[in-house]
Amino acid sequence: MSALSDSLRPAHGPAWRNRLALAPLTNTQSNDDGTLSDDELDWLVARGRGGFGLTVTCAAYVSPEGRAWRGQLGIASDDHLPGLTRLAAGLRATGTRSAVQLHHAGMRADAGLNGTANVAPWDEPRKDAVALTTEGVDRVVTDFVDAAVRAEQAGFDGVQVHGAHGYLLGQFLDGRSNHRADGYGGPLEHRMRALLEVVTGIRAATGPDFQLGLRLSPEGYGITVAEGRETARTLLATGVLDYLDISLWDVRMRPRDTSYDGLLIDHFTDLPRHGALLSVAGKVTSAADARWCLDKGADVVSVGIGAILHHDFAARAIADPGFEVRARPVPAEVLAAEHVGPAFVDYLAAGWDDLVA
Repeated sequence: MSALSDSLRPAHGPAWRNRLALAPLTNTQSNDDGTLSDDELDWLVARGRGGFGLTVTCAAYVSPEGRAWRGQLGIASDDHLPGLTRLAAGLRATGTRSAVQLHHAGMRADAGLNGTANVAPWDEPRKDAVALTTEGVDRVVTDFVDAAVRAEQAGFDGVQVHGAHGYLLGQFLDGRSNHRADGYGGPLEHRMRALLEVVTGIRAATGPDFQLGLRLSPEGYGITVAEGRETARTLLATGVLDYLDISLWDVRMRPRDTSYDGLLIDHFTDLPRHGALLSVAGKVTSAADARWCLDKGADVVSVGIGAILHHDFAARAIADPGFEVRARPVPAEVLAAEHVGPAFVDYLAAGWDDLVA
């Protein structure tokens, strides 16, 4: 049986000290130009000190028009490099491995904030989004690859490509609406093409010790369970990934499609991994939850809300099999003591009914 404390060696680069990862969490703490703030540095470095084997940043935009919210971290320009370099060094000093999550919001970007029209795989008037040309798709793929090269230059151990939650790369996977006829839409193999070009491009452009992860939604956002499973299978079969993170919202959830038996996690843990690690995320708030994920066949457990409530969730879960997060809601000063900055507290208070007292 695997233990949370087991070290792991991905196919590329250095080993991780344990099987617990900090999930990429929106925290709205970056400066308005996408550069790193002291609060965001403190938030992430505290999780490194708190024992996580892998620490992943929030979604960092790779293209100026792909920014989704004010306070989002950027990796779209060399102007972002000084802060990213500072962050990579701070994380390395804690003993954690580090990754930048690479993100483009597509039609879910904030056009008013960015001052440019939103782009998407198809015209979407409801989102004021225009369809990318084929050349535009090529440029977006290049932006993801260039951002990964920047992360490597900054000193991060790797990147995680955001292909989940209905953002741009996930929008290409949407079988309801992506009917492009240029090889990037229609059949699933074409809808996966942009994602495949991003991950293979990153692997080709970065060094042999650079780690490459991918986050996918298993269902929803126009993706059926069958297509989610086939997408995961195809991406794993490329052999370029070090890990695949399945964002389940709740690791114990059942498929929305009631024709599928069992839990959603069960439809992904049996896939051939081709040397990659399988990570799962969703409402892991205790050591028992994390061990359950390993027992179900995951290699890594990605922790979100548990890591907000306890910067040292990883160390606590490894040391105490009975560890559970503190009861919610919690006062803002408790979160501040866990290195959650004021902007992040405000974001949590606005978006979560039961988190901030």
